[in-house]
Amino acid sequence: MRIVVIGGSGHIGSFLVPRLVHAGHDVVNVTRGVSRPYTDGPEWQQVRQKIADRRAQDAGGSFGETVLALEPDVVVDLVCFTEESACALVDTLRGKVDHLLHCGSIWRYGASRKLPIAEGSDSAEPPFGEYGIEKARIAQLLAEETASGGLVTTSIHPGHIVGPGWHPVGPLGNFDPHVWAALSAGEPIFVPGSGTETMHHVHADDVAQAFERAIENPDAAAGEDFNIVAPTALTVRGYLAIASSWFGETPTIETVTWARYRELTTPEHAEASWQHLHRSHVLTIEKAKTMLGYAPRYEPEQAVLESIRWLIERGHLEVARPLQA
Repeated sequence: MRIVVIGGSGHIGSFLVPRLVHAGHDVVNVTRGVSRPYTDGPEWQQVRQKIADRRAQDAGGSFGETVLALEPDVVVDLVCFTEESACALVDTLRGKVDHLLHCGSIWRYGASRKLPIAEGSDSAEPPFGEYGIEKARIAQLLAEETASGGLVTTSIHPGHIVGPGWHPVGPLGNFDPHVWAALSAGEPIFVPGSGTETMHHVHADDVAQAFERAIENPDAAAGEDFNIVAPTALTVRGYLAIASSWFGETPTIETVTWARYRELTTPEHAEASWQHLHRSHVLTIEKAKTMLGYAPRYEPEQAVLESIRWLIERGHLEVARPLQA
């Protein structure tokens, strides 16, 4: 099949595009052309690159036609963030492509009520924040589109994506690199809340696997939405203990109020921590396992360690002592 991947040079696409080429598909990557994939391999030499600025073309109403002109059988949309953008693409592709797959987010769920959170359940509060609200609206739009007999769609909802090439969501629920230096030096870590809050990571290649399996099983995936995360989730305390052990340390944890934590870090890091830890997500992947055969290769700590090792080896992350893991 000819598969057009919108945003194929990013976190997921860096792993998905080589998978699709290896499977024998004709792949076109729609990209702004401002970044390179995180992976390198001979598969990329077989990928056609189409330069397009989605935001500008959405504003002019032409992006869907740009995608359609590539004559795809399947479209994988990895960089759609508004219901308006999704609706415009669906309207253009309806009746002209076989399958549209959208990358959502577990932030379509609000704060957890019951764990684990399953698709279509009442296990979480309604979403909050523009990003989560829009992702929830897009998922609903796609499900209704397929249910009404229109375009065949599938939405894939990853957890906190991690992999070699970028900083992971860290033990405090933010991207502050100082936590790794502090952990490796055995310094105290100031933790907001109770330390029992949860985060659910997933390796980018496991997300790519889910997309590939949905493409391979369109009948099973049609009109469905899937949580795609690692087999287990990490608590703040557990994450700190595991990560400290990579440097031969035991964490020294001091719990503080959220007010005090906001005094100790930047507004950006404090807000990111609250956004992740307030949700306190743990997701079930039983639906994806049963319907798609999804089989994640990485536990969350394995995925994070791979990312941290990549950053340290290339001088992108300063730590007090070498990894012992």
